[in-house]
Amino acid sequence: MSESYHVVCPNCTAVNRMPREKKASAGKCGKCGARLFDGHPVPLDGLSFPRHLESNDIPVVVDFWADWCGPCKMMAPVFEQVAGEMEPEVRFAKVDTEAVQDVAMRYAIRSIPTLVLFKNGRQVARQAGAMPAEHLKSWIRQHV
Repeated sequence: MSESYHVVCPNCTAVNRMPREKKASAGKCGKCGARLFDGHPVPLDGLSFPRHLESNDIPVVVDFWADWCGPCKMMAPVFEQVAGEMEPEVRFAKVDTEAVQDVAMRYAIRSIPTLVLFKNGRQVARQAGAMPAEHLKSWIRQHV
């Protein structure tokens, strides 16, 4: 059997096993048929957040944001652009700190936007504030 890794479906949160030799960008969920990677950040809620962190074998970058936040609105298209460029090596996700306050509190999010990089369910890096795309890609590569 070939070596594989696990990817959580952004649509139904089913955990999918991906063979390493298969092109991940073409992968589809075995449960719901949705594409596993579409180049867009995955919105997470209180239930899907732990599933994505604990069950993905790829790093997960989470943008903690709020709708009323000006810098968050500036960061959103940059985060979207980088997601399109760096998936499927990294999962990009967003958490609305107003809607999912318990997750924001658990990770002590005090300013937004705050980006947190997780590997194997553990926080490995954190960056507060908006940044340009090249800085974001460099920050991710530095910690992955």
